[in-house]
Amino acid sequence: MTDDQRSAGAPTLEDVARAAGVSRATVSRVVNGVRNVDPAIQEAVRQAVSVTGYTPNRAARSLVTRRADAIALVVSGAGVGPEAARGDSGTGASGEEGGGSGGSGSFTAQVFADPFFGRVVTGVVDYLRPRGMHPVLMFAETSRAREEVVAYLRQGSADGALVVSTHAEDPLPGLIADAGLAAVLFARPARPVPVSYVDLAHQDGARLAAEHLLGRGCRRITTISGPLDVPAGEARLTGFRDTMARHGHPYIPIAEGQFTQESGESAMERLLAEHPDLDGVFAANDLMALGACHVLREHGRSIPGDVAVVGFDDSSAALACRPPLTTVRQPVEGMAAEMTRLLLDRLARPDGPVTSVIFEPELVVRGSA
Repeated sequence: MTDDQRSAGAPTLEDVARAAGVSRATVSRVVNGVRNVDPAIQEAVRQAVSVTGYTPNRAARSLVTRRADAIALVVSGAGVGPEAARGDSGTGASGEEGGGSGGSGSFTAQVFADPFFGRVVTGVVDYLRPRGMHPVLMFAETSRAREEVVAYLRQGSADGALVVSTHAEDPLPGLIADAGLAAVLFARPARPVPVSYVDLAHQDGARLAAEHLLGRGCRRITTISGPLDVPAGEARLTGFRDTMARHGHPYIPIAEGQFTQESGESAMERLLAEHPDLDGVFAANDLMALGACHVLREHGRSIPGDVAVVGFDDSSAALACRPPLTTVRQPVEGMAAEMTRLLLDRLARPDGPVTSVIFEPELVVRGSA
């Protein structure tokens, strides 16, 4: 771009057209993502855009494409009114860290205090940013908030939604499906709805944990489950119990937790009181495993000498634990990126089929087992 062009103001479509040797209309079609343009011409226009420094006017572009170039990232609960979101539901979509109680304010605080949510945001932002798109954070923990999310999407303020549900009874996925809106879910919905989702093979992850404890020679094994009204919590317990049964252990003592460190501590206290000779613990997420390790040390049990401990998620809590936690890795950032890719593909092909992508877990061996 010449000094005369800079002094004349911001580069225009006409400047790009002259640099590319094509018409202004052709430049407009390329900039606005029209598909049926010759690839060689598209490349020439892109190079001209780079040379001239042209930046599309987002507002004008949205008038042409009827796209907002924004995606709603919705964290949704299962409450029914302003006083809802009570109880330790955990981050039900993933089974990773969460919990807390109270109304909408504490629901928001719970989300921001949750390392899982930060990992989801990282995956979403890293995928959208190179594509010139941005996430709009929304909370939907009450019936009114859910109505606002649906209205926001219907108005075209965002092109689609990435939904992270925190409870099995969350009605938002069904509302979005009924409205015919573009969306992708993090985790398989508890009630089948025609919406694409990404998830982890939770039962396979629990199998890895069981086999590792058995391989270490543990024989008096217990488990701290997640909340059993959350699909991830139920699946991890099922996978663990089934694997133990296949290896001749038909009864596994269970204490239900809520995916929080405090609930892990309480569950470990109960298990120790009822089964003082236990030598292995599988906790259905890392925060509960962290709480379990704290209680075991308080009771004078060495880890892993007296009791081996395995967690789930491979979150920041796994590295904060002492000793560092052996855990089943859930690749949250990659899952969030794939969720975003599925949504953009849905926007490009609205008539495409609903799909699912299931990620494989991986055992990460550290000092606790």
